[in-house]
Amino acid sequence: MLNDIERVLISEEELDSIVSKLADQINHDYVGKKLLLVGLLKGCIQFMSDLSRKITLPCEFDFMVASSYGSSTETSGVVKVTKDLSIDIAGYDVLIVEDVVDSGVTLNYIINMIKDRNPASLKLCTLLDKPVRRKKEVHIDYKGYVLPDEFVVGYGMDYAEKYRNLPFIGVLKREIFS
Repeated sequence: MLNDIERVLISEEELDSIVSKLADQINHDYVGKKLLLVGLLKGCIQFMSDLSRKITLPCEFDFMVASSYGSSTETSGVVKVTKDLSIDIAGYDVLIVEDVVDSGVTLNYIINMIKDRNPASLKLCTLLDKPVRRKKEVHIDYKGYVLPDEFVVGYGMDYAEKYRNLPFIGVLKREIFS
C-alpha cells in the first residue's frame, strides 16, 4: 500500500496542527450555540473524530452519505444520497464536516438540502480545499489546507475504498488510477 504513494503531502504532525487550529476557531465561534456536526461519510471519519475531540463545547453528531464520484476520480455531476440525517435539524447550528472540497457538486447539493430544513445557522468546515477543480461554488467557513491539483489519499480519503487508514495524506501515484 505504501508503495502506491508518490509522496507524503501532509504529515501526521501537520494534520494535528491543522485540526487544532480549526477546532480553536470553532470553539471561539460556537460558544452558547446548539452545535451539530454533520459528517459527510466516509471520508470525514478521521478528520471529524480528531476535530470533535478538540472541540471543548457541547455538540451532537449526525452523518450523511452522498457522492457524485462513485469509484471514479472525476465527478459524474449527479449527486446520490444514500444515507440522510437521522434527526430534525431545525434550530441547530449545523457545521458540515468534510474531508475535501473538490468539484463542489456534492456539497452544493447537500448545503441546499440542509438549508431547506431550517437550521439556526449553517457553516462548512473542510480539512482540504481544492479550488482548481471547482465546478460549483461553495462558501467554506473553516478551511485547513489548500490542495494543489493532485489526487490524494489517506486520513479517511480513498481511491476505490483503499488507503483510508493511512495516518497521513499522500499523493497517489498516477499509474494507480490512470
